[in-house]
Amino acid sequence: MFKHALIATDGSELSTRALATGLSLAKALEAKATIVTVTEPRTNLIPDPAVVASPASDYDSALATAAKTILAKAEAEARKLGISFDTVHVPNEFPAEGILKEAEARGCDVIIMASHGRRAVARALLGGEALRVVTNSTIPVLVCR
Repeated sequence: MFKHALIATDGSELSTRALATGLSLAKALEAKATIVTVTEPRTNLIPDPAVVASPASDYDSALATAAKTILAKAEAEARKLGISFDTVHVPNEFPAEGILKEAEARGCDVIIMASHGRRAVARALLGGEALRVVTNSTIPVLVCR
């Protein structure tokens, strides 16, 4: 069925549950997993206090450290299951675009991710990354809630 799953995580409780689902699926199918976390680029549309208060390089470093922590926790879970996996941090990219690019670049045949289930105004303001992935993906997407 599936040979290579891309599992997206942002470290949130919901994405951690999707990670567990993705890893279990990969184990059951004897598939490889690529676990990805994406950190967004700095924007001037919504000023982030961390960016305003410190140099951009400090902000980038903080994002890289957070990504490393997220991926270390995911690695520990993958190791417990004994599956073949890689981890990757995609910096300076919007989540949906980073997920889709990484899935294509690595030849994945399924994407597994969480949806925070925001509706209406919240989706318009905060975005709907899962919706963007589902809409633009050429491979199956398993959305976990």
